Amino acid sequence: MDTPSDRRIDPFLGTIVHVVGTRQARPNLPPTGCPFCVGGVEAPEPYDVKSFPNRWPAMPGDRCEVVLYAPDHDATFASLGVAGARRVIDLWADRTAALGARADVDYVLVFENRGPEVGATIAHPHGQIYAYDHVPQRQTRLLEAKWAPDPAPGDRLVIARDGWQVVVPFAGTYPVSLSIAPDEQVPDVAALGGTARDALAGVMVDLLDRLDRLFGRPLPYMMWLNQRPTDGNEWPQAWFNMEIVSPWRNAGVPRYIAAAEVACEEYFNPVIPEVLAEDLRALG
Repeated sequence: MDTPSDRRIDPFLGTIVHVVGTRQARPNLPPTGCPFCVGGVEAPEPYDVKSFPNRWPAMPGDRCEVVLYAPDHDATFASLGVAGARRVIDLWADRTAALGARADVDYVLVFENRGPEVGATIAHPHGQIYAYDHVPQRQTRLLEAKWAPDPAPGDRLVIARDGWQVVVPFAGTYPVSLSIAPDEQVPDVAALGGTARDALAGVMVDLLDRLDRLFGRPLPYMMWLNQRPTDGNEWPQAWFNMEIVSPWRNAGVPRYIAAAEVACEEYFNPVIPEVLAEDLRALG
């Protein structure tokens, strides 16, 4: 389904805004049943994992996809286990390679919004993929800054095993902010070998289980993959990593972004990174 998209750029700040009026018509909740369960409108046949074009895309040209993690409506990423998580990672890699090979795609963003608190309208475990015709500004800044894993996270280290580390960033914007990265440089998820994918699956299952136990209830979060652009340039500095953030500062208590923060892009975080890391280590 092709959807008109009006991409505008603020003439003073350079901020890119995609104006997609047609998304106003999308339903907040499906009228009957779950469209992602087996037999639903988007998954008529049995599946383990599945991707398909988004029926309500934010960009034209079949550059927006939905990724279903499992047929079980009540599953969480943690409950998939290592084998189930590995299937999701393999699908992320396959779709990154396929979309990135297109001439009209310069960057493949794999992401998930989990929970109504961050805008997820369907509870069935799923993520999305946006294939941009340019390299987004934030990813460009990370690449130009030659982002790499923190070599000395100290008390902010949560997990370190099997060639991967999970760290609470030094200056995270959200109350819960986490970075997952391999010890050795790999440019994107498609470049991960089988052993590395198994290890990443194990780390993700472990971490997301801890996050759901952090406040004693399922944590709403946003998760995304930072990876090498597919615009034809080399990008030798690209270092694959994942970010997970949550607006909760306590159980069911969101931290709202204030006017001063939006106005100045300077943030005030009430959660001490070292304390968050200590709490998550204790849940191991």
